[in-house]
Amino acid sequence: MKFCAVIVAAGRGVRFGRPKQLVEVAGRPLVAWSMSVFAQMRELDDLVIATESDHAEQMRRLAATYATRLESTVVAGGETRQASVRLALAAIPAHCDAVLVHDGARPLVQADDVRAGMRAVEAGRAALLAEPVVDTIKLLAPDGHRVERTLDRRRLWAAQTPQLATLLDLRRAHEAAQWEGFEATDDAVLLERCGVEVTVVASSGENFKVTRRSDRDLAEAVLRERASLAKR
Repeated sequence: MKFCAVIVAAGRGVRFGRPKQLVEVAGRPLVAWSMSVFAQMRELDDLVIATESDHAEQMRRLAATYATRLESTVVAGGETRQASVRLALAAIPAHCDAVLVHDGARPLVQADDVRAGMRAVEAGRAALLAEPVVDTIKLLAPDGHRVERTLDRRRLWAAQTPQLATLLDLRRAHEAAQWEGFEATDDAVLLERCGVEVTVVASSGENFKVTRRSDRDLAEAVLRERASLAKR
């Protein structure tokens, strides 16, 4: 299948304190790290970026710098992540029949992990990167204070991105959610609701989302360490 990469970079960075997609990390804007990873993958030729309207021109310049090999399209994002993905799906070129959706705030994604996710995709079957939960998770009662029960962490995985599916399956999932007025925090939930089998692909290293300023500092340390190891 021919995949198109989608980067969602339209968040307002409420918890971070400001829009984080353009914050500098290890010498380049945060979102540029994902762009460069996808540009190095010969399996990809197309990239769609959903961002704030005010950042559209800057995103085009970044794509021209860090994703030179890819045919890039920038679209204005929506009010929610889900709306931004739906708008990006509408801009995917006709020659693509599969899609991977990645959060622009995850700069540490690795190409081999993306490839593993791509191999798992077929009609009616999607995939996402994830890692096992290491903390003990408590399910609270509706009052938000009392512990109702403790979940078995042996079966719990923390979802990451990219999340990957055929273009037909993901468009169908988003159209159904829009019709029903259903909102979710990731694409896998929408696929599950439509009967698509979603499989987990274990990420091989750090792939956390930069949400707070401390995350930004940790991501910078990891990226600089990777650069140092690559020079040896």
